[in-house]
Amino acid sequence: MSNPKTANYTVGRVAALSGVTIRTLHHYDEIGLLSPGGRSAAGYRIYEDSDLERLQQILFYRELGFTLDEISAIVNDPHTNAIGHLRRQRGLLTERIERLSAMVDAIDYEMEARTMDIKLTPEERFEVFGEFRPEDYAEEAEQRWGETESYKESQRRVSKYRKEDWLRLKAEAEEVQDRLVAAFEAGLAPDSEEAMAGAEAHCQHISRWFYECTYEIHRGLTEMYVSDDRFRSHYDTQTPGLADFIREAALANAERAEKGDRQ
Repeated sequence: MSNPKTANYTVGRVAALSGVTIRTLHHYDEIGLLSPGGRSAAGYRIYEDSDLERLQQILFYRELGFTLDEISAIVNDPHTNAIGHLRRQRGLLTERIERLSAMVDAIDYEMEARTMDIKLTPEERFEVFGEFRPEDYAEEAEQRWGETESYKESQRRVSKYRKEDWLRLKAEAEEVQDRLVAAFEAGLAPDSEEAMAGAEAHCQHISRWFYECTYEIHRGLTEMYVSDDRFRSHYDTQTPGLADFIREAALANAERAEKGDRQ
């Protein structure tokens, strides 16, 4: 007779509690994976609390994709107690969470890339952008400028670019930045001819590849290079002080251009 202090469960009750079919429970019994450990007063085999604990372990490992043979070896390991199983389960679950999180990140990345309509293979994207991911800024850019014509024009243009276009764009951007770096490292003032020419090239580069970059827009854009730590880090990590120099050169160039228009 079973221990009177132990709860007893019929196969139907266990099936209802666990969501496992009666047929599955019978199969587990047949293969020796989970056999009812108690007997009712009438002699029927019934499940006890310890059986339900074992079933919980079986279902957990089954959810993680283990075969029944593997599960049998795990739950029958004499060197693993209840705490050991919990630790093992926690470790396996943590690994699964990390894998699923990585899958979610990959899906989000692809969704953002498709939203931006960047038609590049993963290999081509790495070749063009390296570790930089333009998709990381897509949602923020849409929130800040999504209703503007400049943003819409940029999306229209970018959607047509192929690998060769991106590589030309990248090469030109590096050339423009090199001009500004050269002026800065030479100790020239932001309002020097060389620095303002570099700022003008920067402005024209944006107009050529993304949208019509007016001097007003250029001022706001280069102001962001200083106020947004991500942009400041991009420029200042390569050449400390470059972000401020580009902004000052852009301001000087815009002021000169606007004065020329008024004359």
